[in-house]
Amino acid sequence: MSKVKKIGALASGSGSNFEAILKACENGILKNKAKVEVLICNKSGAFCMERAKKHNIPYFLIESDKYLHLPREEFDEKMITILKQYECDLIVLVGYMRLISQKFINSFKGNVMNIHPALLPSFRGMHAHKDALEYGVKVSGATVHFVDVETDHGPIIIQKCVPVYDTDTEGTLGPRILEWEHKIFPKAIELFCDGRLYRDSRIVRIDGEVKL
Repeated sequence: MSKVKKIGALASGSGSNFEAILKACENGILKNKAKVEVLICNKSGAFCMERAKKHNIPYFLIESDKYLHLPREEFDEKMITILKQYECDLIVLVGYMRLISQKFINSFKGNVMNIHPALLPSFRGMHAHKDALEYGVKVSGATVHFVDVETDHGPIIIQKCVPVYDTDTEGTLGPRILEWEHKIFPKAIELFCDGRLYRDSRIVRIDGEVKL
């Protein structure tokens, strides 16, 4: 049996994807495959820390607003130190609202994943639902990808299409996509744990069929 992968999570807000991953590790598709070891949050008062408490996950608050004078690499070094202490194999960005440095990515051999509520490369950034609705797309969705130094740009692992209806608002489209975010992020982690992901420059190839 392969070694249980140790996960470190970075979050800035509510952390509903963090919760989905925790549940998948405890009693879902990641049971006996992965374990969340630690959460790092960069925003005081963010609810993700309450989720960590509930699941007895160690968490650290490193308020990025207090370190605006630091180069990104120096701020990231604070997180790297903690994540290395917990021997993390994979880092997941679960609503982490900052870019990370190449130094951070290299520290974990590129094993850093993010989820975005749109079908990348369309509608990158913080207003994906608003941008998708204003553009008039008929399909949106969610994307799990490996992280690089650009916003929502790294190699794509999994995408899930979600229909957009004429009557949709951000308030209706967002939750419908979020349901799938909670499914495809754990699935991408499972593929990583099973050694089924192969990166060839921008292309991520998956060994075998993926069932969502």
